[in-house]
Amino acid sequence: MSSHSTVVILDYGSQYTQLITRRVRDLGYFSRILPGDVALERIRELAPKALILSGGPSSVYDAGAPALPQGLLEYREQAGIPVLGICYGMQLLVRAFGGEVARADSREYGRMLVHPQEGSRFFTGSPNFVAWMSHGDETKQVPDGFITSARSEAGAVAAMENGEAGLYGLQFHPEVTHTEGGSELLKRFLGDICGISPDWSMGSVLEEQVETIRAQVGPDKHVICALSGGVDSAVAATLVHRAIGDRLHCVFVDHGLLRFREQERVMQLFRDKLHLPVECADVSDRFLSKLEGVVDPEQKRKIIGREFISVFEESAERISKTIGHSPEFLVQGTLYPDVIESSPGHKHSATIKTHHNVGGLPKDLRFKLIEPLRELFKDEVRELGRVMGVPDAFLQRHPFPGPGLAVRVIGEITRERLDVLRQVDEVYINALHEFGLYSKVWQAFAVFLPVKSVGVQGDGRTHDHVVALRAVTSSDGMTADWYPFDGKFLGTVSSRICNEVRGVNRVVYDISSKPPATIEWE
Repeated sequence: MSSHSTVVILDYGSQYTQLITRRVRDLGYFSRILPGDVALERIRELAPKALILSGGPSSVYDAGAPALPQGLLEYREQAGIPVLGICYGMQLLVRAFGGEVARADSREYGRMLVHPQEGSRFFTGSPNFVAWMSHGDETKQVPDGFITSARSEAGAVAAMENGEAGLYGLQFHPEVTHTEGGSELLKRFLGDICGISPDWSMGSVLEEQVETIRAQVGPDKHVICALSGGVDSAVAATLVHRAIGDRLHCVFVDHGLLRFREQERVMQLFRDKLHLPVECADVSDRFLSKLEGVVDPEQKRKIIGREFISVFEESAERISKTIGHSPEFLVQGTLYPDVIESSPGHKHSATIKTHHNVGGLPKDLRFKLIEPLRELFKDEVRELGRVMGVPDAFLQRHPFPGPGLAVRVIGEITRERLDVLRQVDEVYINALHEFGLYSKVWQAFAVFLPVKSVGVQGDGRTHDHVVALRAVTSSDGMTADWYPFDGKFLGTVSSRICNEVRGVNRVVYDISSKPPATIEWE
């Protein structure tokens, strides 16, 4: 993505940091998240046209609080790079330039009216608007050379700027939808103030990635692609196939953790609709044996990641007998959220969970990785697929995790639990299609719970399994809301599951959003 004007976002631990990069990309600008304590040299390598400092949970005056990278202010002044600080990011600027930040007399949290002030370049002509606040500290004194460009309804400093120096600060969060005109404010900063032209589109991504893959692989090397049956790996495979043609060898791994009749359906889809060269490796017994007795979700993911690589190494040996040498590259459908959640790379952001294709890979991996989607979010991947002509019916399939049902069977994985979960999930998904709801949710699935409950079926007492249903709406998977099914639908699905799936006598519905929960249970 190096040919695009880059906006670098420094992450100081805010729950909204990923939303900033999404809003920036939605406006047509390429953005990258880097740790707030990143080395200055890494920022120099990206040669950003703008810098955004995220919010965070710390107080700038606390010992050990996150600070600006050493030398950043001098570098950005020499390079003429405008800076926008958001919430904690604004307070970092206040402190760095000699202003005062202190504990607020009363915390500002939630929707609040903001009053732009006279003389502001950032808010030129802007009326009063409602913004989302989330802070316990406030600016008591803006630094010399800055003006207060907006105040909250309570009179606190809501924004400041030093137009000559190209330094701007917002105490509120323009990236969240609760802020009126938040995207317009970001557009004003990037377009009007920074002077950046929006040049980020999926058409340009396609052209660049095809050239990048061809240069990386060379004219005669071969590539293995890990196909999971999901949208991400299919789009990645289609992209690589466009770049190198029949030197791509796709391997679909049936690890015994797939959905109902998934192998049959996916293989037909790849061959008949996507026209990709694909072979199936049925290694279900091997995976289930390795996972026997394992209950920790992180351990599950790491085991699955290692075993996936072993399967691909074995496939490479088979392929080498046909082409005369072993494939050197492995394609994965790794996305930007996978990278963000697996390895934030600095002490101020937490690892949410290790994705099997990121943190679960062995250190002595024999393949060179090709991850053409590593900089993209899920909806961007779908758009890229549309640009390449991938059937829309396939692109709209709900996401399915690489570890499969291993992270939907809570606790120990057994064949019985997997069989029960497959049947429950099939009933649920079929009902979504029947009621015309499948396309209205981002992702829906069933979860097997490691508990049993007392029930009454056929006039007799039962002590059987409990399953949970999950359905969420989202645009990119970074945040999500639970879907409010009506009682008729939930009642119908629950009745069908308990009647059609032997061993289940209770169904519950998950009404947790992300955050605080994640979409998957493990």
